[in-house]
Amino acid sequence: MPHAVRFYETGGPDVLTWEEVSVGDPGPGQVRIRHEAVGLNFADTYFRTGLYPVRLPDGIGVEAAGVVEAVGAGVTHVTAGDRVTYTGSPLGAYSTERVMDASHLIPLPQGISCETAAAMTMRGLTAAYLLRRIHPLREGDAVLLHAAAGGVGLIVSQWAALLGIRVIGTVSSEEKAEIARAHGCEHVIRYRHEDVAERVRELTDGAGVPLVLDSVGKDTFAGSLASLARRGLLVCFGTASGPVPPIDVVQLAVRGSLFVTRPALADYIADPAERGALAGELFDHVSSGRIAVEINQRYRLEDAVQAHRGLEAGRTTGSSVFVL
Repeated sequence: MPHAVRFYETGGPDVLTWEEVSVGDPGPGQVRIRHEAVGLNFADTYFRTGLYPVRLPDGIGVEAAGVVEAVGAGVTHVTAGDRVTYTGSPLGAYSTERVMDASHLIPLPQGISCETAAAMTMRGLTAAYLLRRIHPLREGDAVLLHAAAGGVGLIVSQWAALLGIRVIGTVSSEEKAEIARAHGCEHVIRYRHEDVAERVRELTDGAGVPLVLDSVGKDTFAGSLASLARRGLLVCFGTASGPVPPIDVVQLAVRGSLFVTRPALADYIADPAERGALAGELFDHVSSGRIAVEINQRYRLEDAVQAHRGLEAGRTTGSSVFVL
């Protein structure tokens, strides 16, 4: 019988339950997909805790890869037997199989396994829009990247190196520093031992960086702003340490006419053509080996509680997946 992880109230990891569920036939525009691997993302915790609003009870998870089992009327871009991946709403990826809207599916090329796809679709497409859409980076530019040893961080670092962009990464430990360096970080700052903004200024001859990519949020916000060059852009694309504080817009002018944005991946993959272009570029880099996807944690789907505990405690590096 199919199973899924569900939750009936918001809170800590213990609210997640492993249940037997029924999965029907796909309706018009839908598919039934059998998952082979499911992505574990920090965004999942935002739904579980209620930071992102949900209507309970609900499933959880926004990323998975597997095989199409059946298609409903009107579905033409995938057929039964196709290997596919996806990321995005609605929730419910933590499941052995499900019925969902076919429009979210991205066909997988032969060179990429379902496990790799589940580890990189959300992270890789995030890296894609951060580097290819959100700011006009030029070869030789330096960027500050927080959580450089995380799943998004490792992909961003490798991709940036391919584009000739210098990455200054922040990490919490020497172990993570070694991982970040091995994946393209030119300089690594251990934020528990160094002043991040001061070190960034040293590395950029006092100028600061034109772009800061910050998925940490509350704990790094002030240092991120202080690291920017004149007319620089702070991209707050995650809140692992909590929401960023209110912004005094006058300070943006005082600090050098700075810009701040809080983007969402959904707005960069809503258009099928743009999603296809970003995915195609990502898949090409991964298939060729130019970008390696590091899966450093594997869990059983029924162990979602344990997986969330490890994720929130900062004990993970690279990508994490549930393997079915």
